Amino acid sequence: MARFKGPIPVLVIRAFLIVEIVTGLVTGQWIPVFVALSTLGLTLLPDRFARFFGITLPGSILSAIVIFIFATLFLGEVADFYVRFWWWDVALHFFSALSIAAMAFLMIFMLFEGDRYAAPPWALAVLSGAVALAIGTLWEIFEYGMDQIFGMNMQKSGLDDTMTDLMIDTLGAALGALSGYLFLKGRQLGGLGAVMAEFIALNRRLYRKLRDRAE
Repeated sequence: MARFKGPIPVLVIRAFLIVEIVTGLVTGQWIPVFVALSTLGLTLLPDRFARFFGITLPGSILSAIVIFIFATLFLGEVADFYVRFWWWDVALHFFSALSIAAMAFLMIFMLFEGDRYAAPPWALAVLSGAVALAIGTLWEIFEYGMDQIFGMNMQKSGLDDTMTDLMIDTLGAALGALSGYLFLKGRQLGGLGAVMAEFIALNRRLYRKLRDRAE
């Protein structure tokens, strides 16, 4: 049986979802139960995947992932936030692209074993941004496929929705990549630099060259 543990925001969201599942079962609201159950299951995956690959996730990163899953699935679909707030989808695209670019930077930097001189900072930033934008593009292709094959309405207004999402993804990816560039320059964008430093500190063994220089 999965153990429920983690940062307070994660525990609160999981507890809320459990209450929603129980309430839905009692009242016969099967769609909310399915969405809540799916959301709960997905909140358990990030930490498990991280442990599988030998990575330790800081509480801030785990909380951000779980909050995003909750906001996208449960709040978006069950609470109708996509309909009630026009900016909900825009905000999620922006923060997801920013976060993916920042995480991509950490993973690419890890491939160089933390060698700050293996590639110029701008090159790592470009690669990180490209990864985030590629994932955003694949998501738009997925939305198009769902609409065409299953008759869904994920694209909302069609081409306008797709292009708006891609432009927001580009902005988020650029800022996420910039945060990595600034980190290598000893600066930070908002609090992202501190999160990156925490991630590297928790996974120091994976950044061997950076660790060796520190020692």
